[in-house]
Amino acid sequence: MSSYYEKILATGEVKCIDEEVPFEIPKGWEWTRIGNIFNHTSGKQQSSSNKGGGTPQKFITTSNLYWGHFVLDNVKVMNFTDEEIKTCSATKGDLLVCEGGAGYGRSAIWNEDYDICLQNHVHRLRPCINGICEYVYYFIYLLKESNNLASVGTAMPGLSANRLKGLLLPFPPINEQKRIVSKMEELISLINRYAKAQQSLDELNQNINEKIKKSCLQEAIQGWLNCPKLSTLLSNQKDVSVENLLERIKEEKLRLVKEGKLKKSALNDSVIFRDDDNRYYEKIGEDTVCIDDEIPFDIPVNWAWVRLDDICSFIHRGKSPKYSLIKKYPVVAQKCNQWSGFSIEKAKFIEPQSISSYKEEYILQDEDLMWNSTGLGTLGRMAIYYKKLNPYELAVADSHVTVIRPYKQYVVSEYLYYYFASNTVQSVIEDKSDGSTKQKELSTKTVKSYLVPLPPMEEQMRIVEKVEELTQLLK
Repeated sequence: MSSYYEKILATGEVKCIDEEVPFEIPKGWEWTRIGNIFNHTSGKQQSSSNKGGGTPQKFITTSNLYWGHFVLDNVKVMNFTDEEIKTCSATKGDLLVCEGGAGYGRSAIWNEDYDICLQNHVHRLRPCINGICEYVYYFIYLLKESNNLASVGTAMPGLSANRLKGLLLPFPPINEQKRIVSKMEELISLINRYAKAQQSLDELNQNINEKIKKSCLQEAIQGWLNCPKLSTLLSNQKDVSVENLLERIKEEKLRLVKEGKLKKSALNDSVIFRDDDNRYYEKIGEDTVCIDDEIPFDIPVNWAWVRLDDICSFIHRGKSPKYSLIKKYPVVAQKCNQWSGFSIEKAKFIEPQSISSYKEEYILQDEDLMWNSTGLGTLGRMAIYYKKLNPYELAVADSHVTVIRPYKQYVVSEYLYYYFASNTVQSVIEDKSDGSTKQKELSTKTVKSYLVPLPPMEEQMRIVEKVEELTQLLK
């Protein structure tokens, strides 16, 4: 291989540049410096000291310059003199290159029909030969993409004027440049399509488990996972029917009212039914109203729509207590309740002597549901309190958490948890909340009025078992 030499015209010096030449080029091509085929200049420095003189002009900064295009919706204005407008502006056909920052080297051709001024961190390359900018643009792009566009500086990388003008360029004839540019545009279009498809695939792979889980959960709470034989069996056995289950809950409420543990108003249950016109109605006492617009989906014939309050013995927000460093009685807060599970380790602790001020029903019981009722990022998150997983004697909830205690001999807490975790509830959680955009809140009244699709007890357990089985498979 013959050696490559470079002659410095200003001094007449000739030097060997073999170590700079990365590869052999075809016959008819030449190695040259970018500074040999472009006239270079930079823009005007932007500072508080140069506001005087000249006239206000729009100017481009590195924040406007991206690979192959410009973003001009945030163009700034600075004073330029007539001489600065001549020397620090771009005209149609100029190649502009970012000097500094993480985006150093970013380039685009100015193809607008008007001139625009430049900031000093933007290089302007004006071609000495027409039609070469597109080829040189791709040359710079490939250098940067292949990590061969070395920068100056470490804290703030950059591409100095001397470094840019000194870049060694394999320079083909104009017709060959055009063929290369055409092929590059074709290939980059294919690459962009592939990158977009790959991004979609990566997002799908990342979210597929969660999407499948939510889909299975939604099917479960709508009764789509029903086994036909089991559904027929349940609907034909009165002792496991929803009607019988609701009647037992009513009997339980009556017992608790007689014992003074529930108010008499707890007996005012609503009855939701589908009438002959195929619409849903709710009867409370003597009043009957159509609630068809509240029903999110149809359910199997042996299920029933109920209000959450009608199947729970306790729904109430916790209290904001005086906290203590003595770790004896934990207070469940929003951060304790995650969809990934309940974490007692994140709880604060109540003053030990304050526990006696709590009524018995405010002490958390096994399998209580804890629903985050305030906040933007935490609103609607739910967890189940399992006493066996709490190393402490007693626990309570703070005022940002609503405790939901179903009649556990008739309603499975895990079933309610999966229902409230479904898209049916979570997708409208903010619509049902009160408060400002900064602080959303689910009132106790709203929580109590939530509609729940209630299957027979055995079906609830089967759904929970199936969802947990599918969740484990997804893991």
